[in-house]
This record gives sequence, structure tokens and C-alpha cells, in this order.
Amino acid sequence: MVEAQKYRIEQEMTNMVNELDRSYLRKMQGDMHRCAAKCCDDQQSSLERVHGCIENCTAPLNQANNYVQGEINHLQNRLQRCVMDCNDSARDRLGPDPSQETIDKCTIEFEKCAIKCVDKHMTIIPSMMKTMKKVLASGKPPPVKNE
Repeated sequence: MVEAQKYRIEQEMTNMVNELDRSYLRKMQGDMHRCAAKCCDDQQSSLERVHGCIENCTAPLNQANNYVQGEINHLQNRLQRCVMDCNDSARDRLGPDPSQETIDKCTIEFEKCAIKCVDKHMTIIPSMMKTMKKVLASGKPPPVKNE
């Protein structure tokens, strides 16, 4: 049961990343490569200047990728904390020497709680996606948030 939920959230996250890639990141990657190629075409520039030029070309894509990864990590951390809370609650109910019946009840309660966590976080994804698209469309992804 928990594996199905894990698969469900992983699929949704994969779909989100694929959509962001198709909508924004892939174009940025093409722009980065075209820009970097122009840097390399400049036969008059020094090695350092060419490398600096290439770094300038890669900065927007790196910043966008870091932003997307940071947002995904933030959501995954929130989900993980929720599931950990379910686990802690189930363990607290077990007691020092639980019967098999108690273990089975706690396992079922944990699974129900974990499913609620996934359901809750699945509802967050559309608004998260909308925000990320807006940020990426602006061309100025903010710095990565710290937890």
C-alpha cells in the first residue's frame, strides 16, 4: 500500500519535471549551448575570457535548475516529515511489548496516515507547478530557499 503511494508521488513529480523541461528548461538549455558556442567562436579572446563568457551563458540555466530542484526538495522534505510523523505516532501506540493485533492495527493506522500525507501533498503540486512556471517565465528564478 505504501509502495503504491510512493510510486504515485514519484510519477507526479516526474510528470512535473518533464513538463517544466519541455516548457522552459529545454529552451534555456538550447540558448545556453548557442551562447557558449558563440563564446568559443571568438578567436581573439583569451582562454579566461572565453571561460568567463561560457560561465555567463550557463548561469541562467543553472539558476533555473537549482530553483526547480530546490522546490522539489522542499516538497519532498515536507512529505517526508509528514510520513515520519505518522511513523512516530504508530510507534508511540505500540508500547513496550505489543501483541500482533496491536502491531497490525498500528500498521494499518500508519498506512492510512501516510496515504493522507501523499493525498495532501498531491494537492499542493498544481499550485507549486503554477508558481514555478511563473517564476521560470520571468527569467529570474530566486535563490534556493534554505530549509
